[in-house]
Amino acid sequence: MDSCRGVRTAVIVGAGVAGLTAATALARDGWQVEIAETTATGPAETASGTSGWGLCLTGPSLRALDELGLADACLAEGYGMSTITHVDVDGEPAGEVRLPRLIGARRPAMAGIARPVLHGILYAEAERCGVVVRHGVTVAAVDQEQEGELVRVQLSDGTVRKVALLVGADGIRSSVRGLLGLGTSPGILDFHGQMVWRALVPRPRWATGVHQFAGKADTAGLVPLSDRQAYVFLTENGVERSVLPDTELAPRLRQLLGAFPGRGKEIRSLVSASESVVRRPVLTALVDGAWNRGNGVVIGDAAHAPAPHMASGAALAVEDGLVLARELGRHESVGAGLRAFVGRRTRRCRTLVETSVAIVGLEQAQRHNEAYALVDSCHRLMAEPA
Repeated sequence: MDSCRGVRTAVIVGAGVAGLTAATALARDGWQVEIAETTATGPAETASGTSGWGLCLTGPSLRALDELGLADACLAEGYGMSTITHVDVDGEPAGEVRLPRLIGARRPAMAGIARPVLHGILYAEAERCGVVVRHGVTVAAVDQEQEGELVRVQLSDGTVRKVALLVGADGIRSSVRGLLGLGTSPGILDFHGQMVWRALVPRPRWATGVHQFAGKADTAGLVPLSDRQAYVFLTENGVERSVLPDTELAPRLRQLLGAFPGRGKEIRSLVSASESVVRRPVLTALVDGAWNRGNGVVIGDAAHAPAPHMASGAALAVEDGLVLARELGRHESVGAGLRAFVGRRTRRCRTLVETSVAIVGLEQAQRHNEAYALVDSCHRLMAEPA
């Protein structure tokens, strides 16, 4: 039997949000954990080159982080908020959503935080718990057939590990997913006809919550990250998947923001002060069927990558890491624990991915009020226990 009660060793591929959270939760439960991470070194680089991006830790993210004792650190380094303000195509307020406060009435419902800052907090905690992070390596081969109770993992530097658990937390283009033979059918990675822009900017004094601006062609918004910083986002509709030269990014984003009236147009001037503008395709992924095979499993974006419109990809990733450790701790064998984990997570994650795709369609059809209502209802659904 592949016992969880004997020597518990794990290799996690990927030192992102899902991988670091899973590593910390497992290490606290007595697992010996090693992370293989392709980037060169350190938590800033682990942010996969997206240093200009921020993210929103929604209520479920904070709830899971609070269980790990990390919510207060994230709130101290980020910007706590509880409202989403919707603005119509004329620049007028179209409603305010007050999100449920899942970690107590006196603490915010969500928090904006710079991506490298979050990674730094998670990285430091994983190391404090004894997790070993090896940089510049990834998984090259996996063999579960000949090793009985263990998974034989060959790393890209030629070294081999024989472990009780392999976790693929290596993102939407996961190599572990392929090595385990999961989600290999066509359509695992879908492009939805949108390009999403992000720019790190100074925070306007009026931005004390998330603002979303409906446009006649695109949508935009602003998320505070700290007392001093925020990030502008813009979702460009009806475009081909393409790459622009770095020198064209800021001017093009300012041009697109010029189509928004009122405060939507005001944030255009902030982009001129930005040193970091990124543009990425809106992609989703969803493994069809089980996320596990033998003693291997994929989590986070490797299993279920939503479009960014619900700002809940990080929530699912943090929840995955925590729930994985809890289910493995409840079962006598790794296989049983993984099956319980997947059974517990599949419906919730599928719902979020499918809802995010539906919101994409509503935005493209300029049905903004319906999109706002769907976002609100999905946040309420996500507030239920994971």
